[in-house]
Amino acid sequence: MRMRSRFALGHADRAAVHRPARRRGLLVAAALAGAALTVGSGATTSAAPPGPSGQAGLGPNVIVFDADMPTAEIQATVDAIAAQQVDDEMGTNRYALLFEPGTYGTDEEPLFLQVGYYTEVAGLGASPTDVTINGHVDVYNRCFPVGDPMATNCIALNNFWRSLSNLTIQVNGLGLDGCRASGNFWAVSQAAPMRRVNVTGGNLTLMDYCSAPAFASGGFIADSKADFVINGSQQQFLVRDSAVGGWSNGVWNQVFSGVEGAPPECFPADDACGGGPYTTLATTPESREKPYLYLDEHGDYRVFVPDARTSSSGTTWEDGPTPGHSIPIEDFYVATPADSAKAINSQLARGKHLLLTPGVYDIDRPIAIKRPGTVVMGLGLATLTAVGGAQVIDVANVPGVIVAGVMIDAGPVSSPVLMRVGTRRADNGQARQHNNWSDPADPTALHDVFFRIGGPHVGKADVTLVVDSDDVILDNIWAWRADHGNPGSVGWTVNTADTGVVVNGDDVTATGLFVEHYQKTEVVWNGERGQVVFFQNEMPYDPPDQAAWTQPSGVLGYPAMEVAPDVAAFDGTGMGSYSFFNQGVDVYAANAFVVPETLPPGSLRNLLTIFLDPSVGMGGILNVVNDTGGSSTIANPDVPVTVVSYP
Repeated sequence: MRMRSRFALGHADRAAVHRPARRRGLLVAAALAGAALTVGSGATTSAAPPGPSGQAGLGPNVIVFDADMPTAEIQATVDAIAAQQVDDEMGTNRYALLFEPGTYGTDEEPLFLQVGYYTEVAGLGASPTDVTINGHVDVYNRCFPVGDPMATNCIALNNFWRSLSNLTIQVNGLGLDGCRASGNFWAVSQAAPMRRVNVTGGNLTLMDYCSAPAFASGGFIADSKADFVINGSQQQFLVRDSAVGGWSNGVWNQVFSGVEGAPPECFPADDACGGGPYTTLATTPESREKPYLYLDEHGDYRVFVPDARTSSSGTTWEDGPTPGHSIPIEDFYVATPADSAKAINSQLARGKHLLLTPGVYDIDRPIAIKRPGTVVMGLGLATLTAVGGAQVIDVANVPGVIVAGVMIDAGPVSSPVLMRVGTRRADNGQARQHNNWSDPADPTALHDVFFRIGGPHVGKADVTLVVDSDDVILDNIWAWRADHGNPGSVGWTVNTADTGVVVNGDDVTATGLFVEHYQKTEVVWNGERGQVVFFQNEMPYDPPDQAAWTQPSGVLGYPAMEVAPDVAAFDGTGMGSYSFFNQGVDVYAANAFVVPETLPPGSLRNLLTIFLDPSVGMGGILNVVNDTGGSSTIANPDVPVTVVSYP
């Protein structure tokens, strides 16, 4: 792994961040003339078309568009980035495409954005209605050629690591072929959030039905509005605190939490109750929206931090400004991949917030977040890679910390923990308020934080994320021990990791928890009054035999989630675990979920297990929860085995 020299933005660069220069079409046209997009060998960033970027002071891979720029020139820029990124699944390039307030594209000349890997598309308005894309912002199926080990077809199962936020899409397919013009396509799977998006004038489709078989593995939408949503082949999906005019169907586990217009509860799937399978909560118990970058009335960059909500529903923006507070950009340290963890910590210690510009950062010691209310926000899926077995992020026991929009990669030397929130207390909790450990009115929150063990390179960790603080919101977390990746980066003894998430704190709420392929119990929940709204899990694909995946007690396999025996209160809704053991031997897990039988009745609602792909898979899951619910094996492939309520 290549180490980078220390670098800090100079005074002139920070001034540019404070007040971005205005750009006009002729200037950009000259800059784009003859530009070519190339990938540097082993480089963290590549040479993007030198359009309206750099002037903003956010680094060469932040592209800021002005509404006065001709549509054709914007189209050329986004097409060049898409051509590079749509197949760059394990690459090192990162981009943020940011749109200043205004309208882009016209009825006669729509703008079409295709969003590839490691690409963030976001509006810079205070409201999603301040930026309008007249056209499409699409993610299509990824098509694999004959002979590729993935498939010989077109699927969205691996459409990870991209995002869309804070803008309006006025759906206009003029100039696209008939199928592609039929709606705005967002055919994604894990780690591809849509937030604060207003889709109007046409359908939002989560399946790319224009190429087959178009499988998709599930995603996340929050604080958004759409006229009509076609779920299509999405196996599972969480929509939180949004509004929809209609929803077409479900596959295995569609969860709606605080969604106006959501279909009524229908689980398991049954035509008598509307098709389904739908799990529908009228409100979200605890929520907080992700911070976002915007331009104020003076043209200065600021970061808006939304307030926390309880029993929330609908968007935060449709009926007026989003409640919260705004932070000027000069209060942030704007980091680049050349910055060391030591340099970043020095700035945090001076009271700065942290904005991570796009790229891959080598982290050899924890980024230490000690001040209440600190905001750490990544642009363009900024990626922090552990060096020498380091912990990457350490959050103190303080309230109101936000970590948002970052990826955390394990390195080849095993890290005991990649990220820790708080330190585990030894007292009975009575000192909590005195010690400023947490505040339910100002919870610490993790938004769109994605972890990888292997994939781009060998990665190892004992545990990915440990939450020791109370009153924490985990909002769209994907902890992934890679099941595929670059050659040599994946294998039972190669990318090793025991557990994805450990929760020791009380009153922790997870809205969108995706944890996959870890080698022992994947989620361990020790805290009281935990709440999980939507959980998606796949067990490890690659145990070499049953002996390698049997607990010391003799219990077969490890559960997807275990709630500690002494926990008195825990609530889980819409939780699924799937098995696909592909090593040619029968491997079984005794249970997908293990919880105290003393939990109040109905603490768990709408659980399921599934046996995947009988053409390759073997073994299966013998019970849904606590030796009840029935088995999912080759005897009932691709059929959900459900438990509606437990105990």
